Amino acid sequence: MDVVKTFFNIPVFIQALPALLKGFLLTLEVGVSSVVVGTVLGLLVSLLGLYGPAPVRVLTRIYIDVLRSMPLLVFIVLIYYALPFVKILLPAFISAVLAISMIASAYIAEIFRAGIEAIPPGQSEAARSLGLNQWQTMRFVVMPQAVRLVVPPLTGNAVSIMKDTATASVVALPELLQQATAQQALAANPTPLIGAALIYVALLYPLVRLVSNFERRARKRST
Repeated sequence: MDVVKTFFNIPVFIQALPALLKGFLLTLEVGVSSVVVGTVLGLLVSLLGLYGPAPVRVLTRIYIDVLRSMPLLVFIVLIYYALPFVKILLPAFISAVLAISMIASAYIAEIFRAGIEAIPPGQSEAARSLGLNQWQTMRFVVMPQAVRLVVPPLTGNAVSIMKDTATASVVALPELLQQATAQQALAANPTPLIGAALIYVALLYPLVRLVSNFERRARKRST
């Protein structure tokens, strides 16, 4: 068997490239949308869990624990295939973004919670003594410091979200993996799948290196 012709067939790759690029753009749309929605939702859930009334804190804890226990593939299937039984029909794109961002928000909420709780309470007390209310203290004192702490794990979480976009293929969304699978079947050759894998690596490798740099700097500051 000719390994090159089987896995790195240049004519097959060139033929599949337009479809792969189209899927790549859709993957970017799903990924970026999920990162933005998941981050905003995660921050909101974190703040409600820390400063909301007791019933709200209980609900946010349940929200976080349930979604962290839920496999993403199962969740996206539930949203896309189960909700129509109660007359809620969502497009594949919305279903994918909703599922990925909600699962991500549970992890992001914990990241923000850890960052906020890492700020010494004395700083909030000092801000209060200067006449700042709770909202001003959070905005001008706590959050700027917490954000610096959570940037590395949030970046790592963004990498995971971009990889999770591949699960959108289960709802027939023509993202990168779905396009690669279709082209592989059309050409009867796995080269499009190899091409999709290389595109994922080219997209995510810089982010992975960025996370490593953040972690290295954090270790230096702690020594």
